[in-house]
Amino acid sequence: MKSQRRTFIIHSASAGAATLLGAQAAFAQKLELVKDTDANAVALGYKTDGSKTDTKKYPKYAKDQNCANCALWVGDAKAPEGKCALFAGKAVAAKAWCSAWAKKA
Repeated sequence: MKSQRRTFIIHSASAGAATLLGAQAAFAQKLELVKDTDANAVALGYKTDGSKTDTKKYPKYAKDQNCANCALWVGDAKAPEGKCALFAGKAVAAKAWCSAWAKKA
C-alpha cells in the first residue's frame, strides 16, 4: 500500500510539473507586440513596418535593415516576430526597425 501511494504522489507531481511547464511555454509564445506608440518605441524611433521609418529623422536607416537581421534580435530570423533585448516582455515584428539597429556579427 505504501508503494502505491508513493508511486501515485510521484506521478501526480510529475504530471503537475509538466502541465505547469506547458502552460508557461504557451504563455511565453503569446507576447504582446510592441506598438509604435509605446513610450520606449517612440524614444527609439521604432516602426512596426520599418519601411515607414522617417529617414530624415533617422538617416542611419537602410531598406535592408530590420529587426530580424539585428544583433539584438532573439529568435528565428524567419519568424514573423521575435524578442528584443530593448523591449523586455514584448515581441517585435521581424520587419520592424528602430534606431538601435546593429548589424549581426
